[in-house]
Amino acid sequence: MSATQTPTERASAGIAIGAFLLDAAFVVAFAALGRGSHDREATLAGLFETAWPFLAGLVIAWLVTLAWRRPVAVWRTGLPVWIGSAGLGLLLRALVGQGTALPFVIVATLTLCAMLVGWRLIAALMRVLSARRAR
Repeated sequence: MSATQTPTERASAGIAIGAFLLDAAFVVAFAALGRGSHDREATLAGLFETAWPFLAGLVIAWLVTLAWRRPVAVWRTGLPVWIGSAGLGLLLRALVGQGTALPFVIVATLTLCAMLVGWRLIAALMRVLSARRAR
């Protein structure tokens, strides 16, 4: 994607794959940070146990919103992907008996917002600044 391309233009497959992998990396980072802050054992199995509901929510949100079409768009993709990842992730945690205490729900929702919407906001700002410099 060129620096002046808008997020409403269709993205290349490489950009879409990169955006999905970045989203997934942020979800895994969220799970790892959460486990670390609660002194949980640092194992791949433990990380997967914490991350899978949110990763499943992420995949579903990407599919439902057709996020690969405009993967960097803040409003069209970032917000629905965040809401889907957090909402479905928390729902799946509840369905399998994992913790859904109110403080966790708040922290998970806000942290995933900062991560999944935040990088898109930074990318949008970089596009605007780059376009201004090009003038």
